[in-house]
Amino acid sequence: MALASAGDLELVVPECPKGLGSLIGAPDSPDLIAGVRVHPLAIYPDDRGYFLELHRMGRGLAAVFPPTRSQISAAVNFAGTVKAFHYHLHQTDCWTPVKGMLQVALVDLRRSSPTFGLRNTMYVGPLRPWQVLIPPGVAHGYKVIGNEESLLVYMTDQFYNPRDEGRIPYNDPSINYDWETQRK
Repeated sequence: MALASAGDLELVVPECPKGLGSLIGAPDSPDLIAGVRVHPLAIYPDDRGYFLELHRMGRGLAAVFPPTRSQISAAVNFAGTVKAFHYHLHQTDCWTPVKGMLQVALVDLRRSSPTFGLRNTMYVGPLRPWQVLIPPGVAHGYKVIGNEESLLVYMTDQFYNPRDEGRIPYNDPSINYDWETQRK
């Protein structure tokens, strides 16, 4: 099903078998969707708590984000919440989960992408402090796993524009993402 297009970018909902797609366990995984990048963050603990550096302007995954148009936001979510799926035609997101564990789900909607239709799942948060860069055309969402609320801090390379954002239901039968706890 065709969703949207902008210039050379055409977004289509792929037909996927039920499942999670590729489980991403390392930042350099060869199974990452094209354009998605992952960077582990250092945590500096001491007897008072810990320090976590989220972004340095001009460095890291968001190095090319323009300082005059970028936006940093935060989302607090209660345990068990699922927020999925949405996508952008122009905006790039850089996610940093700082509290709670997230099951992040990504789906490549870009018809011309070498990874079109692939899904990635990654478990990120304090036990795996990763930043995740999500390019335009990659649908993204998450589920808060565990018993505590989560805090997701994210930076975008553009100010929020509701006309740039599209939505797909979390339980879309074509994407067929399995949100159930796997209990492996």
